[in-house]
Amino acid sequence: MNLKYLKAASLLMLTLSAQPGISQRYTNSRSPEQEMATFQLHEGFGIEPFVVEPEVLSPIDMVFDGRGNIYVVEMGDYPYDAKPGNFKGRIRLLKDTNGDGKIDKSYVFAEGLPSATSILPWKNGIIVTAAPDILYLKDNNGDFKADTREVLFTGFFARNSEAQITSLRFGPDNWIYANNHGQAGMITSKQHPEKAAVNVAGGNFRFRADLGLFEVESGTGQFGQALDDAGHRFYTQNTLHIQQSPIAWRYAHRHDFMPSYRTDVNISDHELEMFQKSATPYWRQQRSDRRQAKYDSMKTGYKEYARDHFTGASGATFYGGDGFPKEFYGNIFTGEVAGNLVHRDVIKSVPGQAAFVATRADGEKDKEFLASTDGWFRPANFTSGPDGYLYLVDMYRQHIETPVSIPEDLKKDMDFANGEQYGRIWRIFPKSGEKRNVDIPNLEGKKSGELAALLSHPNQWWRLTAQRLLLEQQDKSVVPVLQKIFAESPDANARLLAFYALDGLNAFDPKMIKTALGDKNPGLREHALVLAEKYPDYLPEVIRLGGDANPQVAYQACLSLGQFSGKEAMAALLQTAEKNMEEPMFRFAILSSIPGSSGEFAEMMGSRNVFKNTSPGKLKFLEDFGYIAGARNGKSEMAKLLSVLENADKDLQAAGLNGLAKGIKRSPNKTAPDKNVTKTLQKWADNAPDNVKKAAESVRKALDI
Repeated sequence: MNLKYLKAASLLMLTLSAQPGISQRYTNSRSPEQEMATFQLHEGFGIEPFVVEPEVLSPIDMVFDGRGNIYVVEMGDYPYDAKPGNFKGRIRLLKDTNGDGKIDKSYVFAEGLPSATSILPWKNGIIVTAAPDILYLKDNNGDFKADTREVLFTGFFARNSEAQITSLRFGPDNWIYANNHGQAGMITSKQHPEKAAVNVAGGNFRFRADLGLFEVESGTGQFGQALDDAGHRFYTQNTLHIQQSPIAWRYAHRHDFMPSYRTDVNISDHELEMFQKSATPYWRQQRSDRRQAKYDSMKTGYKEYARDHFTGASGATFYGGDGFPKEFYGNIFTGEVAGNLVHRDVIKSVPGQAAFVATRADGEKDKEFLASTDGWFRPANFTSGPDGYLYLVDMYRQHIETPVSIPEDLKKDMDFANGEQYGRIWRIFPKSGEKRNVDIPNLEGKKSGELAALLSHPNQWWRLTAQRLLLEQQDKSVVPVLQKIFAESPDANARLLAFYALDGLNAFDPKMIKTALGDKNPGLREHALVLAEKYPDYLPEVIRLGGDANPQVAYQACLSLGQFSGKEAMAALLQTAEKNMEEPMFRFAILSSIPGSSGEFAEMMGSRNVFKNTSPGKLKFLEDFGYIAGARNGKSEMAKLLSVLENADKDLQAAGLNGLAKGIKRSPNKTAPDKNVTKTLQKWADNAPDNVKKAAESVRKALDI
């Protein structure tokens, strides 16, 4: 960063901080140099300003586009709802015009946007989330300003900027994923008005920008989404700094009779605790004290925390660079804007568990990767750069909280706009080794073969950028090169990306699936299982991978098995059920499938005496199975379930009957039960252990008999 900007910014801050009327309850702003002095960073790393105000203001996202451009999202409206006619959302375009690795030009690429929150490069322009829309912006005449503004999708929730569509990420499977925080909305495509609206309530969102496909995706992510090399999604939600949804929406909604299930899994093994170095803001301490007094008066036993616990987790980002030491690859960095710190998670796969586990790194059990004593430090987001280093987007504001959640008397001396004149982006680098120059690459004009070679680059940014450009260019001449990479490359990431690059070029050979199902890379095996669902001949391979040593592969095999019909698939699904009954996500995967929730499946379980002995997982499985049977009320469905329950443990009998009663009450298909059902229920109501008798009576009442 040019020193003249730092000096100008410092003078501006000192002037503003001296203005009268600013309450002394809150600290004044610092210059970038002063703020940097407050950072307590991991001892192996250094940090430096990359770009600061006035070149960026209120930044919340940043991307390198692969054409020598850097785009930054500025949230000028925060923390208020964007007002029509006075939208303050901006996209800033940063340029290094002389190739020295320093930003010397800053342009307002687009302005007047309603609550823009994230960006993604696409076809020489950018895709922008700006609720209620997802937009495509492009500069056609080279003046560094967008003159194309096209609505791709519309209908997203547009109130409360902290809960809108955001966090665009390009996945290895050519889909673009976005967080929607579970907000309701009927989404339509402006490019494809003939396509039916998609209801995104309760989920996130994904789309194929090249094919016009779009659909709801599982999870309720807020601001921050990290995709690892295999496309597993991790996302933030204020207090829950890292979550995952192992089951895709399309599996979770295969039928309409499931009981209520959350697909979000909090994968942190260290809960809400963080190690804050900044002082607690006056308003937060006061609000917490008042809330605690209320909880105490009501004797709820609830504990309200004013500090040291996640409340503003933001910007989860997968570090896929090649500039940090190897042990940092695959870590997820998350900002905590209320606690003024950066948290690092190490992601681990655990045997028998569908979701990953996020744990603190050795050496950070009682401290954070970065913590500041400056209460204005707001690490909202990150970018893993093409130079292999990590870029930190610092919104830098005095207050960061929605005003509606603060008592009126506490807001009287709070200026929520104080800081909109600032913004910093920091570059984090390792101290060991030679420091790399800032790399702002321009891949424009690269031939497809050159892009294909980048699929094995050690830095994820280069790999995914190359894949995206291959998808955009649609140059079929590169197909033989990609086929060779898939068949022969020793690099696991290159094989996976070539697999999907061929799919994106409409040059996919189904025979590749068999090869991929046996690949050493578990991520590639997972994706091959998804595509194998279309081909019955691959069922034996899907069954084989149900016993895969990698738990994510085994889980995907369980999901994929539910897409097949026939006794062979059902028998394999039963083996999976017996092995994984205690794991909630495996139960969900089985019950969400048509075969795994059928009367025939119940009979098969009965013939194997699965329910002779009880366990917590079996109790929950039978309760939910009973719910589905009652809600669906298909032909002989209840009778088949009751025949299984007759030989089950009494506690399992009660669980199945209680679930059945709940499902019947919800059923849209209420019909009179057959005589065998009535007879069995009467027998249990007359002569059975008390818990079974009570449950049988509940079913009879639900059936009006």
